[in-house]
This record gives sequence, structure tokens and C-alpha cells, in this order.
Amino acid sequence: MKAETSDVDRAHAVYTRRGLAFYDWWVLGVSNRWIWKCDTQKILDLYQAHLSTSHLEVGVGTGYFLEKSLSNESRRVTLFDINLNCLERASKRIAGHHPEVFQGNILEPVNLQGGRYDSIAINYLLHCLPGRLEDKAEKVFDHLIPHLDNDGVVFGSTILGMDIQRPLLARLLMSFYNSKGIFSNQQDSLGAMMEVLSKRFRTFNVEVCGCVVLFWGKGLRETYRNRYTGEQ
Repeated sequence: MKAETSDVDRAHAVYTRRGLAFYDWWVLGVSNRWIWKCDTQKILDLYQAHLSTSHLEVGVGTGYFLEKSLSNESRRVTLFDINLNCLERASKRIAGHHPEVFQGNILEPVNLQGGRYDSIAINYLLHCLPGRLEDKAEKVFDHLIPHLDNDGVVFGSTILGMDIQRPLLARLLMSFYNSKGIFSNQQDSLGAMMEVLSKRFRTFNVEVCGCVVLFWGKGLRETYRNRYTGEQ
């Protein structure tokens, strides 16, 4: 447990207040387009296609995608992250929507107040979590399913370390991030992502964009609906 906690701390330690001031420029402006070869607009399109009026954001970053996607209609928005700096920055960015804010580790069971959500986003989160994709994604999805409406959608994106073409700059930066514990995705594969989704959702989709896989899953399979929501 101590090793896992240490790995989790290393993964989000980079998101200091100063670091977050450069996040949008470096990650969403430079890295996505020129290194990971997946323009930020592709992820924004995913948000605009699936964001609902009752939404849970897990791994909130700077709140960029929520700010760009939320409309003026009444919404319930909840932010969940282990990093207080991210929660502070994102909540200020969408302050007009009065978000609920919870701090916690998604690799541990999640306790949220209120009802279930129609949409849950886990964007650019999985590649930062320690462990193999099939193990960490299992935990993340199974901790979130109790908070998802039966016909709700989970969507997001993650940077893969396998099953993709990685340009030289991508290989170098990915190797550096893994050495520092910022990423843990060297063994993360497209097949593992598809298996996690297909086991839990009646309908799912994955789309490879450069080094990134964009995904969504909708409609819980009966096994998981009964097991995690208590409904028959």
C-alpha cells in the first residue's frame, strides 16, 4: 500500500499552482498537436457530444474542457480529484455553474453525495495512474459505476504506450514522463481498454488519434448494473 500511495503522489505532484499555469499551453496547445498527434479539438468534440446536465468530472485538470463545453442551462456539475490545486483552478474556472467539489483517490472506493450521474468523464487520467491499464481501469470504472445512471455514459481519453505508432518525440517524452512517475503507461494497450469497456457496457466505442485513444461506454450490462447499483 505504501508503494502504491507513493506512486499516486508522484503522478500528481507535478500539478502545482505554477505548473497548472502552463498546462493549457503545454499540454493542450503544444503536446496534443505536435507530440501526441491528437488535436485538443478532438477531445473537445468528445465532451460536446456526451456532456449531460448531471455530470461528474474525474481528474479535472484545469477545467478547460468543462469551460468550453458547459452551456448556460441549469446543470449539476461535480469535480473529483486527488489534487487540491487542480480542484481549486477548475472550480474557479466554472464558478458560474456552482460545482460540487470532492477530493479523493479514484483508485479507492468513491463516496459522493447525491444521486447518480448521466455522464462521467475520465479524461487524460488513466495514463497518469500507476499500474497496468487492465488493473487500474478496472478499479476506476468499478468505483464509478455505482454513481452512473443505468443509461449513463462514461467517456474520456488516455495516452497509450502500446498498439500505436509513436513518433520519435512522443517516444522520448513518454519515456521521460514514465521515468519521473508522471505517466505510467508503457504497457497500456488498446486491447486492454476495449476489454474493460466491453465487459461493462452494452455499447462502447474507441477511436485512436495519434498516441491517444478516445473512448465512451454507455448502458451498463446487467451483471454490473445488479452488482454495483443494487438494481435488478
